[in-house]
Amino acid sequence: MPVPSRERVIELLAEPIEREGYDLEDVTITLTGRHSSVRVMVDRDAGLELDEVARLSHMISDVFDSVSDFGESPYTLEVTSPGIGRPLTEERHWRRARGRKALVELETESVTGRIGRLADGAVDLVVTGGRGRSGLAVRQVELKDVKKAVVQVEFSRPDARELELAGGIPEGRLTPADADASNEAEGSDK
Repeated sequence: MPVPSRERVIELLAEPIEREGYDLEDVTITLTGRHSSVRVMVDRDAGLELDEVARLSHMISDVFDSVSDFGESPYTLEVTSPGIGRPLTEERHWRRARGRKALVELETESVTGRIGRLADGAVDLVVTGGRGRSGLAVRQVELKDVKKAVVQVEFSRPDARELELAGGIPEGRLTPADADASNEAEGSDK
């Protein structure tokens, strides 16, 4: 019996993961012959630490073991957090990405800016080209006007003034350069 469908895995995991204080962001199932891979992406406002990945991996494995859907099929379980290049589609994604640089596509233009505060369906973006010593400005963008938005990879620490205008980094989150260095946390084999 192959690994159950993505929909069934989501049905099995949504409630237990929510009880643990996480959001189930995505499930990807890859079938490769007799061995399958189940990738479970979770996140929360305070981020995901490696100890939590191990704990969640065991909890998810226990959930899978408690149902007959998996039968004797071997699979690899991977628990991960959202990585670079993942689209910002929900308000919680924007909130968690505060302080990160993003490429935001609007109807008539693309804007690169540091994600700032989120309120009332709009996000502040710290963009270059402002007047004054720093050359920075805060631009408010309505989320309903965003066609696509993706966090960008950064190889150096962000400018302190830019982070200040963005409202800092959410508590428990890494600074952008640190986050890019340890972009994903992974789980275990079953």
